[in-house]
Amino acid sequence: MEKLKHFLDYAHSAYHAIDYIKKTLQKEGYTQLSKGKKWEIIPGGKYFVTRGGSAIMAFRVPEGEPNGFLMSASHSDRPTFKWKENGILDGKYSRLSVERYGGMLISTWLDRPLSLAGRVLVETENGVQSKLIDIDRDLLLIPNVAIHMNRAANDGYKWNPATDVLPLLGGKESGAKLLPLLEEMAGGKILGHDLFLYVRENAKVWGMENEYISAQAIDDLACAWGCTEGFLQAGESGSVPVLCVFDSEEVGSGSVQGAASDFLEATLLRLCGAMGWDLKAMLSSSFMVSADNGHALHPNHPEFADPQNAPVVGGGVVLKYNAAQKYTTDGVSGALFKKVCKGADVPVQTYYNRADLPGGSTLGYISLAHVSVLSADIGLPQLAMHSCYETAGVEDAKNLVKAMTAYYGSTLAVPEDGVYQL
Repeated sequence: MEKLKHFLDYAHSAYHAIDYIKKTLQKEGYTQLSKGKKWEIIPGGKYFVTRGGSAIMAFRVPEGEPNGFLMSASHSDRPTFKWKENGILDGKYSRLSVERYGGMLISTWLDRPLSLAGRVLVETENGVQSKLIDIDRDLLLIPNVAIHMNRAANDGYKWNPATDVLPLLGGKESGAKLLPLLEEMAGGKILGHDLFLYVRENAKVWGMENEYISAQAIDDLACAWGCTEGFLQAGESGSVPVLCVFDSEEVGSGSVQGAASDFLEATLLRLCGAMGWDLKAMLSSSFMVSADNGHALHPNHPEFADPQNAPVVGGGVVLKYNAAQKYTTDGVSGALFKKVCKGADVPVQTYYNRADLPGGSTLGYISLAHVSVLSADIGLPQLAMHSCYETAGVEDAKNLVKAMTAYYGSTLAVPEDGVYQL
């Protein structure tokens, strides 16, 4: 859990999450490939490629002829607020002008110390360079209105994102100091930025038996971490292990670094081209684990759950189903994933949305439009999804690593339709 906490406390933006995973891969001997150059790939090699600074894909090349790909997909972003261009509001106070990114629980962001993290684009002699920024101090706060002035605050108050959630920076002279501070940190003139708010509270393990972990971005950084750990710890496989961490899932995955882009397909095409493999044949014996957290049974509101498929925190990894295929798990993929977990002694829970409370889609559903393979949607059971500070289970996080280690160390073969060898 110390490794997971360290990751969560470093990854204050999608860019920082990918930077952490990139450095982890490099320490393990993985070579970065450039999308603008010819890929020199050899059997036994370990490689990764990034896109947009906020998405990454890694793979290992076996010595022999592989069966197919064993892939996982998670995401690096989280619901938050993004700072706008020309985003200083001056007056009696200095505030930031922000807009919502994704569907957050707005009320959780108020009255907490906040700061900014992300990337800035700095002017150089050769053009523009991207640099990571994290203002590692208590910088901002969104103050609530006192109950005396907002008597409806406890009666289902509707938050106005244009007025209620503007972060306070300081007094009327403070706004002019923020850009110079950023340029000093970046080492040059800033021409553009993608900076997001984050909460300053670090990850915590708590509970009577220290059974819970709470932090920002448990959804979905806990899955990104668990898949990465499993990918790195797995033994030899007769399939090609592929780790995918996409950006933009919380806003529909439509960016060039999202699951709806050609990032996965283009990477597999280039890999197959370099190795002389038949992509279509490889995909016929491939599998994707779409790893994005699911809703745990709420201790105060069990009525929101499907009675027979309500996972609990600490009960094991969640396998998610939806008849409309918003989650990609079907009878085949669910059975194969359960078999992997059984071999790893990992408990599996099932999740369905309550029939009258439809949920959203996630990475697998979107990725399969580009790369059509067997796919199962999984995740950790968690509480307070899309709060700025979420909660999951310690044992569940450990079990995710065990499950993904076993998964990436497996070999899948589909000699004919309806026959699956694992």
